[in-house]
Amino acid sequence: MIRCLAIDDEPLALQQLANYIKKIPYLELAGQCQSALEARQLMDEELIDAIFCDINMPDLSGLDFVRSLAAPPIIVFTTAYAEYAVEGYKVDAVDYLLKPFGLDDFRRAAEKVKRIYELREHAAPLPEKEVQAGDSLFLKTDYRLVRISVDDIRYIEGMSEYVKIFFDTQKPITALLSMKKLEEQLPQHFMRIHRSYIVNLQKIQEVNKNRVVLDADTYLPIGDLYREAFNAYVGRHFLGKQ
Repeated sequence: MIRCLAIDDEPLALQQLANYIKKIPYLELAGQCQSALEARQLMDEELIDAIFCDINMPDLSGLDFVRSLAAPPIIVFTTAYAEYAVEGYKVDAVDYLLKPFGLDDFRRAAEKVKRIYELREHAAPLPEKEVQAGDSLFLKTDYRLVRISVDDIRYIEGMSEYVKIFFDTQKPITALLSMKKLEEQLPQHFMRIHRSYIVNLQKIQEVNKNRVVLDADTYLPIGDLYREAFNAYVGRHFLGKQ
């Protein structure tokens, strides 16, 4: 099931959007919000695969909301203003629904969401053998197979259906691969600390409130859903008084 979030500041429009999501068998309504700020808080707590988002909202527009996300899910914009269409596609929205729209229009947009979701989930998996420290991997990027050392990975950033891998000694690599599949294969000294970040625990220099510090210029947030597991890891390696 594709977990979806409906966002619209107009209660009737929001209810219609939620009802349409419920009518599509492969979509699951994970939540409905009347503002981008409310949606951001929910996304910090829930795994969301796709959002159906109004553009023209008070406080924070749908466009600015999506631009603010480190790793946006699959995006479909909904709005009564046709002039926003071009701007919507600039932030990689998969579709744009002009209000008022019917169930058939929504179903066509949902099909596009489904295709992108399946592309992400069925990206070529890493070898079935569990990856160990010191191992190398081959990842497909820009139509090339690139060899990387697991130990050189500093952290990984999720970007919708892609991941961006950052290293100690080389430029970042972007690959078509889901965070979930990569997380399942990496050694135990890698941990997901946020819906958008996996970190090599051996590269952490400091833990500062709600973030980890890798160096003077690199800070990664710790998400609420992952805080307990990360704190447990820190506790196991803590040498001071409890």
